[in-house]
Amino acid sequence: MTTSWWQTCVIYQIYARSFQDTNDDGIGDLEGIARRLDYLVSLGVDAIWISPIYPSPMVDFGYDVAEYCTVDPRFGDLPDFDDLLMHAHRRRLKVLLDFVPNHSSDQHPWFVESRACRGNPKRDWYIWRDPAPGGGPPNNWISDFGGSAWQWDEITGQYYYHAFLKEQPDLNWRHPAVQAAMYDVMRFWFDRGVDGFRIDVLWHMIKAADFPDNPPNPAYQPQMGEMHRLLQLHSTDQLEVHRIAAAMREIADGYGARGQGDRVLIGEIYLPVDRLMHYYGAERPEMHLPFNFQLIDTPWDARSLASAITNYEAALPPDGWPNWVLGNHDRPRVAARRGQAQARVAAVLLLTLRGTPTLYYGDELGLSDVMIESSQVQDPRELREPGLALGRDPVRTPMPWDDSENAGFSTAKPWLPLHADWRTCNVARMADDPQSILALYRRLLALRRTSPALSIGDFVLLNVEYEMLVYERRHGAERLIVALNLGERQHRLQLPDWARGSRALLSTLEDAALVEGGTLLLGSNEAVVLEAG
Repeated sequence: MTTSWWQTCVIYQIYARSFQDTNDDGIGDLEGIARRLDYLVSLGVDAIWISPIYPSPMVDFGYDVAEYCTVDPRFGDLPDFDDLLMHAHRRRLKVLLDFVPNHSSDQHPWFVESRACRGNPKRDWYIWRDPAPGGGPPNNWISDFGGSAWQWDEITGQYYYHAFLKEQPDLNWRHPAVQAAMYDVMRFWFDRGVDGFRIDVLWHMIKAADFPDNPPNPAYQPQMGEMHRLLQLHSTDQLEVHRIAAAMREIADGYGARGQGDRVLIGEIYLPVDRLMHYYGAERPEMHLPFNFQLIDTPWDARSLASAITNYEAALPPDGWPNWVLGNHDRPRVAARRGQAQARVAAVLLLTLRGTPTLYYGDELGLSDVMIESSQVQDPRELREPGLALGRDPVRTPMPWDDSENAGFSTAKPWLPLHADWRTCNVARMADDPQSILALYRRLLALRRTSPALSIGDFVLLNVEYEMLVYERRHGAERLIVALNLGERQHRLQLPDWARGSRALLSTLEDAALVEGGTLLLGSNEAVVLEAG
């Protein structure tokens, strides 16, 4: 089996504002990431994905892009990026950027031109509509941040569409000139040596051409957020988006075909599994990895997890490569959802499933969501719909490096507060503790790197019993058993005959699980990797 680097790698997501500050403004920057590359190498990851670093008014913290082909001064400049890329590649780390093609900032020159007058050549680069026949917005579509997705422009007498904030107008991806301009953005960064993109809200990029109303959501509850009042039937996941995804893939694959190294495209797509699979491509290849977010929301019990894993595996197209994540910059951290003990079990699950895992910065330290006082809120999602626990600030707080001032993140006041226990929960302290969750991640990543069964092997579900989830990973003669205890009670598990002589390679507990007479004794909140024998 021939594999590409993106199939065997572990990706580490860096929220650039919160990783490392070097210019004393309380905000992380590119030089800060460069300074911490050796940490990432020692952790054992293979690639980094960096949140948007482009010039931006920062209304949505970089996801409102004002210029696509340079770097925001808050983070540095293009030479700083080139320096980071060079040093990462010297360490054999791949670098992925966050690409935000669905919308721009309202301060982007394209939109400034578009809204200048109806006759401007760039008018149709964005989505403009007349009011409804009786007045008001053209349809009932709701912004993902609440409120109407249409903003009235007094000067030109039309509404423009914004799936998110009014400061983030959606580009019109049906326009050939928009497609050409954005494909050139991809080429700009690929030509600099970027190894791939995570493509923001890919499934949003094409809207139904006649803009019909979205239907009501019968399952809506107010605590879900206003966006869920309607089903996004016509405003997302339109058939035509697959031509766009295929064109992006063709650009990426062209670099590998020319001997310039394989590039990867990862699509952010929040859809049910059957619809997610379409983004691998049918007639033409599309995303290498349509992000699979199931582990974030699946109930944390053995049967639910087993069902999610096996159904996903069964749904994959013949050439589709799986991927898994436990969290990201938009969703609660795994330690907040599952607790510290199960966060260790979750680490084993993430790094032993078949496919490419993505690790969110700080999860290797067991960071939980940070309490943000109302006076400290930065996130527009929380500001627009307060009190619903939809805000993203709690998962975007600074990385704690040591017990010095501001946890070694910055000499200035950080843009968001640190977690309360940063003096003990930090990289330096945990690096010296062989039982820390950081040490566990390092052991897991080292094992994955040396084990073909874990990196490219087959997955076979063995047992779903009580609170235990047990599966096999195998490649050639190598056979590993992964057993997860998702509860507080100890359990005994009878191993298959071929595994009666197994030995523990790794455990989440100091006293590793025992194998006696072909029976595995699995402790409370324990996960173990066994080598069959």
